[in-house]
Amino acid sequence: MIYEADINVRKKLIPLFENMDSTIILSCLQGHMGTAWVDDLENPKVAQITVGIFVFYAGNPNTKEAEELLYNLPDYTLAIVNTDEWKILIEKIHNESIEKFQRYRFEKSPEHLDKSHIQNLLSTLPEGYELKKIDEAIAIEPSLHELSEDFISQFNTIDDFIDRGVGYAILNDGKAVCGATSYSIYDDGIEIEVATHPNHTRKGLATIAASALILDCLDRGIYPSWDGANMESVKLAQKLGYIFKESYDTYFIEYKK
Repeated sequence: MIYEADINVRKKLIPLFENMDSTIILSCLQGHMGTAWVDDLENPKVAQITVGIFVFYAGNPNTKEAEELLYNLPDYTLAIVNTDEWKILIEKIHNESIEKFQRYRFEKSPEHLDKSHIQNLLSTLPEGYELKKIDEAIAIEPSLHELSEDFISQFNTIDDFIDRGVGYAILNDGKAVCGATSYSIYDDGIEIEVATHPNHTRKGLATIAASALILDCLDRGIYPSWDGANMESVKLAQKLGYIFKESYDTYFIEYKK
């Protein structure tokens, strides 16, 4: 049997996840968002963290509870583990419905992010476009959510995002065509989400929106963490000053309950 972990139990999971380099994990363990599940509330040996479509596993995979947790999924999942034993188990259980691919980590060092360099990247907004910090009016704009369902979805409400999150949008004719927001938050920073409308790519919009978000975070003393989904994201991160660390296995699981 598995059990949902409250904030007190989540604190017990820190040792299990300490070798997994993700601020999304911290957002759950610190109680900001997401859910956690364990095999035992008093002495957990295996655990699952879910924040949106991201699902992380740690602990002992050689238990019936580990298998049970691997069925405790949203319909579409990006599963991340850090041992070969967990990878083998995922591939065994979900062998008919998985796609394995690479994501890309970066060093989490504020000193790599030069504010003057990033400020210079803000000076190239093309004519006809407007950069704005996301307020309630923009947050409810359908065009923003059409760009990415994940800009605000981890927060309880729009007001919750305005209160605890942060984001910038680039508008064209009153519609959001690019955005950069806090996908998730943790005590010391955010995890960045960036998306651009296909009709407005190759104009530097993602660079500008991300630059505005990063500068906002640095000015407030919080860290804007970047994790790349593809090589385009890697190149943008490096342009902004992030230092590549490593690629890692990720499993897309399409699981129908």
